[in-house]
Amino acid sequence: MAQLASAVVPGPIDVETERSTTPGCRGIAHLNNAGAALATQATLDAVVGHLRREAAQGGYEAAASVADRLVALRSSAARLLGADDGDVVVTGSDTQSWTKALWGFALGGGIARNQRILADRLAYDSHYLGLLQVSELTGATVEVVPSMADGTIDLDALAAALDPGGVALVAVTHIGTHRGLVNPVEEAGAASRRAGVPFFLDACQSVGQLPVDVGAVGCQVATATGRKWLRGPRGTGLLYVERSFAERLRPPGISWSSAVWHDADHFELRPGAERFLEFEVPVAAFIGFGVAIDHALSLGLDAIAARVGALGERLRGTLSGLGGVHVHDGGQRRSGIVTFTMDAATPARVKQAALATGINVSVSESHFARLDMAAPNPEAVVRASPHYYNTDEELDRLVDVVAALAGD
Repeated sequence: MAQLASAVVPGPIDVETERSTTPGCRGIAHLNNAGAALATQATLDAVVGHLRREAAQGGYEAAASVADRLVALRSSAARLLGADDGDVVVTGSDTQSWTKALWGFALGGGIARNQRILADRLAYDSHYLGLLQVSELTGATVEVVPSMADGTIDLDALAAALDPGGVALVAVTHIGTHRGLVNPVEEAGAASRRAGVPFFLDACQSVGQLPVDVGAVGCQVATATGRKWLRGPRGTGLLYVERSFAERLRPPGISWSSAVWHDADHFELRPGAERFLEFEVPVAAFIGFGVAIDHALSLGLDAIAARVGALGERLRGTLSGLGGVHVHDGGQRRSGIVTFTMDAATPARVKQAALATGINVSVSESHFARLDMAAPNPEAVVRASPHYYNTDEELDRLVDVVAALAGD
């Protein structure tokens, strides 16, 4: 068996307890947490329990009975992001959050003809496509900020791009979907603040595996998802909007939950992030999401980051030592996302071989991140993303699969 080097994983997380309360751990070695993590039994019970409540009481009546839990969910989400309660809303996904905030900024007049939108090379497809679509409507242009040799955003290039003025917003990805480096978003946020330009943070792959403090980052908007590192249900996401900045946004798709209808000719958007509230939401999923967020908070994001980071480095280091295996993460600081290619097997074949032995990994392809995965970089990579409930033995099993393919 190919063995990984011994590593001391810091943090007080009781891995055996976490595994015993995660039903999926009994059937699969799940190393695809950057796609969708395994839920706890408590989250599963919360979702199913509310669905049963809806069946027994009726949807509206069931929602009314858990109204306090939905309020508590927003409070927990705000605590998770280091924000005030009123500045965070729960949405259906990271992409929905991004779309509502971005289009809200455009419809509010924040993006004008001939202005520039700055984006980093790690940008995810739905975020970058949103920038392109908004620029089509407004007459703005999207400008990509170069990366350093290690893949992180070039802060000097960002400052130079901001210097001439005429920038409508800066959009930066905390962690890309396709490689494990962590962008220096605090420094990027500081550069944006000095230039007086709004800063939009894609925290989809960071919230839940790293501490994310929107105040420290200095962003006006941050978006995240529930299904990845937070271990929440699919169909959940988070949107943070800085309170004073929210008044500049006019989100598309409003209803009584986000606006007040005064008369036949007048309406008024609700204050702050409230203007992004949706009336029709999957209440069961939101209740489960609240359980998942509270669980992450109870463990502590520093402890989660320590364990996830250590597992990622351990796997990354051992894969790098195998002949014919190439790790592509780069960066001075890295996350739990580990990406690699092999000379002897395509990423699709690695994924198939891993699944045959009960291991979940995924494949990131260039259409998810065309800027950073352009030639000469590979068009596809294997993505393994261990979470704190994964074990050394599970990483050993993946390394065995890779070693066997390398020896074919």
